[in-house]
Amino acid sequence: MRKYAYLKEPRKYDTDTCVYKIMLYETEEGVYLYEYSSPDAVMCSSDRFYETLDDLYDDWNDLIDEHGWIVIDDPLPFCQHDAFLPIRVKGRDTGDPEWGRYEILKDGNWAAYIPE
Repeated sequence: MRKYAYLKEPRKYDTDTCVYKIMLYETEEGVYLYEYSSPDAVMCSSDRFYETLDDLYDDWNDLIDEHGWIVIDDPLPFCQHDAFLPIRVKGRDTGDPEWGRYEILKDGNWAAYIPE
């Protein structure tokens, strides 16, 4: 399960970066929280791990805006869990990942993706 939410106010997490929105991804091992440093960011800038969904909600529910948590589909196979779009590491599907190089699914075909 994946859900995302916008924060009521940007939250500073280091001296140079603010978090504008967050996404959670629940797995059998626990829950990942992805933090995004722009309101329209496609991939996260940092992440955290929580043992339980309740622990994550305890930390974040009071900080999210009035729209609350918005459910979205889980990522496609081999795609980045934190990406709002179908993005994957090039070659990950064949077992030969090219770390740092990405592809995006456009019109049914995988094309090079260069994050901004």
